Amino acid sequence: MERSSGVHETTVRAHTRFSDFDIYLFRQGNHSHLYKKFGAHAVTVDGVAGTYFAVWAPNAERVSVIGEFNRWQTDRHALLSRPDQSGIWEGFIPGVAVGTLYKYHIVSRYNGFRVDKADPYAFQFETPGRTASRIWSLDYDWGDAAWMRQRAGANQLQAPMAIYEVHLGSWRRVPEDGNRYLSYRELADWLPAYVHDMGFTHVELMPVTEHPFYGSWGYQTTGYFAPTSRYGSAQDFMYLIDRLHQAGIGVILDWVPSHFPSDEHGLAYFDGTHLYEHADPRQGFHPEWSSYIFNYGRSEVRAFLLSSAVFWLDQYHIDGLRVDAVASMLYLDYSRKPGEWVPNVYGSHENLDAIGFLRSLNETAYRERSDIQTIAEESTAWPMVSRPTHVGGLGFGLKWNMGWMHDALDYFGNDPVHRKYHHDKLTFSIWYAFAENFVLPLSHDEVVYGKRSLLDKMPGDAWQKFANLRLLFGYQYTHPGKKLMFMGGEFGQGQEWSHERSLDWHLLDDPRHAGVKRWVRDLNTLYRGEPALHAQDTDPAGFAWVDFHDHAQSVVSYLRRGGGRSVLVIANFTPVPRHNYRIGVPQGGFWREIANSDAALYGGSGLGNWGGAEATPIPEHGQFHSLTLTLPPLALLILIPGTDPAHASG
Repeated sequence: MERSSGVHETTVRAHTRFSDFDIYLFRQGNHSHLYKKFGAHAVTVDGVAGTYFAVWAPNAERVSVIGEFNRWQTDRHALLSRPDQSGIWEGFIPGVAVGTLYKYHIVSRYNGFRVDKADPYAFQFETPGRTASRIWSLDYDWGDAAWMRQRAGANQLQAPMAIYEVHLGSWRRVPEDGNRYLSYRELADWLPAYVHDMGFTHVELMPVTEHPFYGSWGYQTTGYFAPTSRYGSAQDFMYLIDRLHQAGIGVILDWVPSHFPSDEHGLAYFDGTHLYEHADPRQGFHPEWSSYIFNYGRSEVRAFLLSSAVFWLDQYHIDGLRVDAVASMLYLDYSRKPGEWVPNVYGSHENLDAIGFLRSLNETAYRERSDIQTIAEESTAWPMVSRPTHVGGLGFGLKWNMGWMHDALDYFGNDPVHRKYHHDKLTFSIWYAFAENFVLPLSHDEVVYGKRSLLDKMPGDAWQKFANLRLLFGYQYTHPGKKLMFMGGEFGQGQEWSHERSLDWHLLDDPRHAGVKRWVRDLNTLYRGEPALHAQDTDPAGFAWVDFHDHAQSVVSYLRRGGGRSVLVIANFTPVPRHNYRIGVPQGGFWREIANSDAALYGGSGLGNWGGAEATPIPEHGQFHSLTLTLPPLALLILIPGTDPAHASG
């Protein structure tokens, strides 16, 4: 049905938002604000309200705008081709209003190809499974000025960063209403308060960019400039971010420049040619994900992706971009067999175009917003991922430490009686802990597709499973590096994660699960409040082993340093309590026990050291003083030099 505004005029009026300099930057691949130029923009031309459209389709013979306003007729509103050979089609259509659904009907110069495409630069889409774009305004009255003024401090490498990874569609659901997911605005009433109460500093949202297949979790993106309409409008998503910021929580967006799906309405084979992707499937098709790979050597494609990244930082106040699947971009032979890939000009497997793009991405992002972070999900030993481009690095601010994650989970998966044979899994990560600026992830990828939940990965009976999980989190929070925990881990989710159902919040009625949640909340509080645990996360001076040799008893001990003092961490990875365990410390006096994962309030056995211990001048482990401690079973202790509570004044 035609909208009430009614557009009967078939003439598309000449109009442009492009300057000559815009075209130059677009052709050079350096334009980072193309969202202000391409797409659909409600404007007034010569006193007439309507919409300006612009799309890149250099191999098209004809491009028309079709939509509700012209009953989807392909012969009514043909755009005008720019005379500068840029491949841009544009024009102004009077009377077309915000909210109108539309697509581009493209007639290619090749093979009689015709197709209806969604707008690559659209700000809003129909709710999937419909695929039309929607003309939309991004007007919003932000209330997060206080956060924006101080976020540089929250995002710096010396600050605590405890990230809560969330899939919005399955965090909470409404079972009494058909098990539907929450809207952005409903989430805004729940998520900020919960994350704030738990003490996390940031949330990382699994991709919210528009995607046709819900089961892709957002990683098969079609709308690089639009939040998915499944949960509401662009303004609704802004409201969620706004509320998170007002609660003092940073927002990291999972962003996917590595590949895109083959859906007909999307980017693939856009104008009857392989425009965004390589034509050669050995370069342009991803066999692992059955999706297309961007042609990073094409200037206009690079500008498209750069503009998408900047768009989220600019229009949505996003505090960081987690860049997905960086390893798949860096290597031409990623997930390919011999003969299935094309070497670079030097005969090697590095993707030189992708490397150049990633460096440009990071330079552009930090130039636009110096107070944000870019984070690489990079799973190989590629050097200097988080080092500046001017010294040969890729320019990311942080990198996921996948080696730590896999080693930690492998180690914890062993029955404690066998852990002494795998002690190196605990100690090896320190050898490279400062080669990059690391995030320690316990992510969604580790709790899906038969990998089991974190709790279910732990060996032993129920008591040991919970004790092991608390120990894992204690080890994560005291190891150098920023922290990331996937939703549900914080209370010991029992089932594997599924995007089709809510987390098992009812488990919090069980004291064991409630204890895990309390432990994570207290870890976050301690981590944020104790500079020794975060201020030198990326500096070797922030860590020192006390003893990593005690593999026979599966005990490690180390110091974290920062803020002018040392914090002692000692962990027992067996269910056997260790009594009268002597450990060296750098100074005498009383050492106060500030955290014990075996405390009864967390669901532990309650074994500990009655508030701490007095260091004696007995050398041990290369230190001039030592403590004699009780090490609880499957537990981690944190101690700081301080006053004996029994002798404190007052």
